[in-house]
Amino acid sequence: MDYERILSKKQKYEAGRHKIHSLTLSSYEKDFELTFTHHSTAIEGNTLTLMETKVILEDGISIGGKSLREIYEVVNHKKAYGYVKKCVASHQQMTEEIAKEIHYMLMENIMTGGIYRNQEVRISGAAHVPPAGNDMYIQIKNFYADLSWKRKQLNPIEYAAWTHAEFVKIHPFLDGNGRTSRLLMNYQLMSEGFLPVSIAKENRLEYYEALESYAVDGNLGLFSELVAELEECRLDEYLAMVLR
Repeated sequence: MDYERILSKKQKYEAGRHKIHSLTLSSYEKDFELTFTHHSTAIEGNTLTLMETKVILEDGISIGGKSLREIYEVVNHKKAYGYVKKCVASHQQMTEEIAKEIHYMLMENIMTGGIYRNQEVRISGAAHVPPAGNDMYIQIKNFYADLSWKRKQLNPIEYAAWTHAEFVKIHPFLDGNGRTSRLLMNYQLMSEGFLPVSIAKENRLEYYEALESYAVDGNLGLFSELVAELEECRLDEYLAMVLR
């Protein structure tokens, strides 16, 4: 990862952001919110298409033949992302309470959210087995305790990647860990002034392999590179508007 190059692009975007019309910025942010919601839920098996997701979120129209769960998943994700943006805008550092609230919003009308599991779980197809019982509780408490010194140890993109990778490795909830961790990753990116990123459902294999590399071998490099590439692509998109 060439972090200095990405940081330079971020600084150029911040310096030239005023050149982009507010309506243009708003439309890009709205489009990201839609695609992020679609891909983050689709990675977990939601079958709604991008256009179906758009109709539900923007027009409030239900889709025939789709389960209520799938509809709630996208509606809840948009709400949880809005909460993340609100917290970032008010300069709140990520906390256990905030992470639980994000999960609670994601699970509304689906299952009771914001409560850690007391059952053992397995991640389908993964070599890593999430901790169970007291070990899980110890690891999740350590996760929050480690946030401050990890922020000093890693650059912001690595820090965001670590937040996601470590949280999903612990898998503290029965369901919704992936969606929660992707929101937490973007929470950290936006808190440092970077753009939020979306992992496309088409890239889920690369995504899973990068997370597995961290969970099994402690190698954060693959996932950090993936996040860095996504961040740079988003910055390039906005810089293109600045330079027009």
